[in-house]
Order: sequence, then C-alpha cells, then structure tokens
Amino acid sequence: MEMTTALWSFALVVGLLTLTPGLDTALILRTSALGHRRQAWGVVLGIQTGTLLWGALTSAGVTALLTASQLGYEILRWAGAAYLVWMGVGMLRSRAHPEPEDAAAADTPANTPAHGPADGLAAGWRRGLLTNLLNPKVGVFYVAVLPQFIPAGAPHFAAGVALTCVHVVEGLLWSTVLVGFAQALRGWLRRPSARRAMDRVTGLAVVGFGVKLAVSD
Repeated sequence: MEMTTALWSFALVVGLLTLTPGLDTALILRTSALGHRRQAWGVVLGIQTGTLLWGALTSAGVTALLTASQLGYEILRWAGAAYLVWMGVGMLRSRAHPEPEDAAAADTPANTPAHGPADGLAAGWRRGLLTNLLNPKVGVFYVAVLPQFIPAGAPHFAAGVALTCVHVVEGLLWSTVLVGFAQALRGWLRRPSARRAMDRVTGLAVVGFGVKLAVSD
C-alpha cells in the first residue's frame, strides 16, 4: 500500500467515526450553544490534542501495553467512567442550583461575547483532553486500526503520526460545523429554560457514557 492510498483510506474510516454522534459531539455542542465560544474551541483543541497523543503513543508502540495489560486497561476504564459521571452530575447540579450569573446571562444580547474563567480556552482544553485521554476505547481503536494502514517499509512512527493528523484535521473541520450550528441557535439556547434543558440532556448523556464505559467489557 502506498502512503497516499493509506492516507485516503484512513481518512474514510476515521471520517465515518468523526461524523458518528458521541461524547465529543455532545460536549462541543453544549459548550458552544451556551455562548462559551472560547471554551468550546478549547474543548475541540483538547479533544484533538488527545487524539494526536493516542496516535503518537500507538505509533511508538506504547499503547500496545494497554491491550496487553488487563489491570492497566481496567484502571484507565474506571478512571474514565468516574470522570464522566462526575462531569455529568456537575452539569445536572448546575441546573438544579442555578448560579446568580444565569439571570444576567439570560439578559445579555445574543451577540455579546461571554467572558470569565468558566469560558476560558484553557478550561475547555483541559476538559476535552481529559475526556479523550481517559477513554481507553480510543487507545484500543488506534492499536487495532492504525497499524493496518501503515505501509510496509514506511517509517512506522512518522507514518502513524501522519495518519493521525488526518484524523485531527477531519475532527477540526467537523467541529467547526458543530460550533457554527450551535452559535446559530445561541439566541434561543441562552434562555434559562433552554439552558436547563441543554444541561439536563447533556448531563444525562455524559453520565450514560460513563456508566456504559464502566459496565462494558
């Protein structure tokens, strides 16, 4: 397999994966729809940083240990499940006990940019990165799929990172669409009732992903 063919083939596989709704989609839509555009892009960059790290570690052969060690996989799986449940419950509690700034946010014009620590790029990046890195299934996916697309005779690490960059680029493009879609609906979603519904739906979805990760084999 030539490198060009490998890149196009891998782009098709991870493209379908990128378009499949999941935890990443829910986090990006929720954060952007609530008006936290900078934090939403932080989440996007954090997720893609995690993807790049998984790809680099797989190319270096490190993540093979994840599939070889049942204990290592279980530790990462339970840590990821606990983090997702904690994050989802936090979203549900934030709507059950609204903060004082909620009322002010509801009166803010839709085209006014949001500011503050909760809306920071760094905060979103940390959330996106942890969500990605604490999901062992991403690592297992890369261990199982990435080596199949590395051409024989090609530098293993360099080719693996190049393929991963294809995934990252597709993720950034799709995230741009998601952020734009959420921003278009931001005026309606900034209403207190809509914000409560958004956090309930997203919180339940995140808790569900965490529970699924905990009980899955």
